[in-house]
Amino acid sequence: MLDTAATTFLLVMLVFVAIGALSMRRKANSVDDYLTASSQVPPWLVGLSAVATNNSGYMFIGLIGFTFVEGVSAAWLAFGWLVGDLLAWYTIHPAVRRFSENHPVNTVPALIAHRGERSGGPLRALTGLLIVVFLAVYAAAQLMAGGKVLNVVFGWPAWLGVIGGAGVVLVYSFAGGLRASIWTDAAQSFVMLFGMVALLAAGLLDIGSPVTLWRALGGIDPALTTLVPDGLVLGFPLFLLGWIAAGLGVAGQPHLIVRTLALRSPDGIRAARRVYFAWYLPFVIMTVLVGLYARALFDGAPDMLDPELALPLMARTYLPDIGVGIVLAAVVAAAMSTADSMLLSTSAAVSQDMFHRFGQSYVRTKLGTALVTVAVVLIAVGAPANVFELVILAWSGLGATLGPALTVRVLGWPLGYPTAFAMVVAGLAGVLGWRALGLGDAVYEILPGFACAAAAYGCGRLVELAAGRPRPDAAAGAAAITPGASHG
Repeated sequence: MLDTAATTFLLVMLVFVAIGALSMRRKANSVDDYLTASSQVPPWLVGLSAVATNNSGYMFIGLIGFTFVEGVSAAWLAFGWLVGDLLAWYTIHPAVRRFSENHPVNTVPALIAHRGERSGGPLRALTGLLIVVFLAVYAAAQLMAGGKVLNVVFGWPAWLGVIGGAGVVLVYSFAGGLRASIWTDAAQSFVMLFGMVALLAAGLLDIGSPVTLWRALGGIDPALTTLVPDGLVLGFPLFLLGWIAAGLGVAGQPHLIVRTLALRSPDGIRAARRVYFAWYLPFVIMTVLVGLYARALFDGAPDMLDPELALPLMARTYLPDIGVGIVLAAVVAAAMSTADSMLLSTSAAVSQDMFHRFGQSYVRTKLGTALVTVAVVLIAVGAPANVFELVILAWSGLGATLGPALTVRVLGWPLGYPTAFAMVVAGLAGVLGWRALGLGDAVYEILPGFACAAAAYGCGRLVELAAGRPRPDAAAGAAAITPGASHG
C-alpha cells in the first residue's frame, strides 16, 4: 500500500516543481518581478492562488483537528472567518490595489509607511520585524503540518517531511519568485479540492448522510451536537465577532496582500473575488464535515491521541492506495501553497524593509529567501505547539498589528508616523495581553487587538489635531481610492 501511495505522492510533488520551473520562462530578473510578478497576473490566477494560500495546512490539519474535538460548534469559527474574509474582499483588497496603482510598492510595510516620496524607514523596519517573527512561525506551522501527515502514513520522521517540503518550496520560489508561487498555488488548489472531496466521500460511504452523522455524534457525546459552544464567559455575540474579525485580519497578512498587489489591474478584483469564493465556500463546508465524520469514525481509537492526525488516519484507513497518495499530496500542497508565499514575504521584509538600503539587489533578495527558509525549518523542527495554535497566534499577531494601519492608509484617512507606530504597538499589546489573560477561547484575541489599534488611532488623531498638524498624506490616499485614479 505505502509503496503505491508514496509513488503517487512523489509524482504529484514533481508536477508542482515542474510547474514552478515553467513559470521561469516569463520571469524578469528584477526585484519587482521576484516579489510582485511585475503586477501582471490575471484575475483567475490571483483568485486561485489567494484561496490556496489562505486555506493552508491549517485547514487540513488544524481545523479538522479542532472540529474533531469541538464538534458542530466549530462551524462558527469557519462561518465567522468566511464572513470577515468576504467583507475584506469588498473593501480592503480593492482599496489596496487602487492605492498601489498610484503609489508603486512591493511590500506591506512599504505600503503602510508610504507618504509621498518619504520611505518611512523606522516604521518599515518595525513592521518588517513583526512580519519576520510572525510569518516565520506561521510558515513553520505549515511545514509541521506536512511533516505530521507523512509521519503517520509513511512512517517517515516528521523532520524529514519538514525539510523535504521546505526544499521543494525553496527550489521553485528561489527560481521564479512570486510568479512561480502563484502558478503552483493554482495547481495545488485543484489537488486540495480533490483531496477533500475524496475524504468526504469516504465519510459518506461509511457513516451515511449528515443526519446519520448527527445521530452518531450525539451518541458519542451530546456536547458534539451543541450549536453554541459551552463556557463562553463573554457571550456568543462577542465570540462570533472575534472570528469575523479573524477574516478581516487578512489585511495584515503580507503573503495574501501581495497577491492583490500582483493583480494585473484594479478592475480585476471582482473576477478574482468570484473565483476565490467559488472555491472557498464548498471547501470550508467540506472541511468541517470531514472533521465531524472523522470524530464519528475514530472516537476512542488508540491512534487518535492527537486530533490533528484525524485526516491522515482517515485517508490511510478508508481510501485506496492512489487516493491516499493524492490526499497526502493535497495536505502537503496546502502547506506548500502557504509556506512559499510566507517565505517570499518574510525575505521581502528582511531585504526591502528592515535593510532596505540593500533591497534593490536582486541577488541579495533571493539570498534572503534561502536564509529565511533555513530559519523556518529550524523553528518547525523544534516547535512544541500544535499547528492550530501556531496559526491562530501568527494570524492574530499579523492581523492586529499590520491590518488596522494598512486599512487606514489605503482608505485615505490621515495617518502620521507617530500614530502608525502607536497603532502597530497597541495592536500587538492587545493580542498578547488578551492571550496572557487566558481569554482567547471566549473571544479570539485579534478583536481586542483591533480595538486597541483603533483606540491608538483615535488618540493619535486627537493629538495631531490639537497640535494643528493635519496630515497631507490623506489627500494622496484619497486619490488612490477615487474611481478616476485607476489607470487599469
